[in-house]
Amino acid sequence: MANNQTYIALLRGINVGGHHKLPMADLKKLMAKKGFKNTITLLNSGNVIFEGAEEDIAQLEERMAAFLEEEFGFPVPTLIRSRKEIEQILASDPFKGIEVTKDTRLYLTFLRENPDQEFELPLFSEDGYYQIIELQDRLICSVLDVSGTKTTKGMDILEKLFGKDVTTRNWNTLLRIEKKLG
Repeated sequence: MANNQTYIALLRGINVGGHHKLPMADLKKLMAKKGFKNTITLLNSGNVIFEGAEEDIAQLEERMAAFLEEEFGFPVPTLIRSRKEIEQILASDPFKGIEVTKDTRLYLTFLRENPDQEFELPLFSEDGYYQIIELQDRLICSVLDVSGTKTTKGMDILEKLFGKDVTTRNWNTLLRIEKKLG
């Protein structure tokens, strides 16, 4: 019998600007129907904590993306991390030493695979308001100063460097996931 594992699914591009609506209550029901247990959704932006049999994460991502598209009628890019991976990110505290003001945004961008190219860090945007400060295992840590640019500009830089098969969360969202994990 397989061991149960706690996973965190990060869904990309749902419930944004009235597009790709995916009600969290419907998602929880679907997860139960697919055999997952103790599903918790966080915020309306596609953060899902759930338990399931231990399996290859890449296969789980594919399976989940397929049943979400089948159920909701549009593609739902899905990146999944184990509880242990999320706990390791939190323990590493990639933003320690960063001075946070009301204009500072701390972002974690999750990748499906590690990038092929190497980068000299920190990597700054041309205007200096956005910087990538760290690359971890399938993770980019970045800082944005919204006093000089918009969040979308930082996301555009990420997509240009790493493609669209990524999803980004604010550090505060990860801290909220940590609280839900208990």
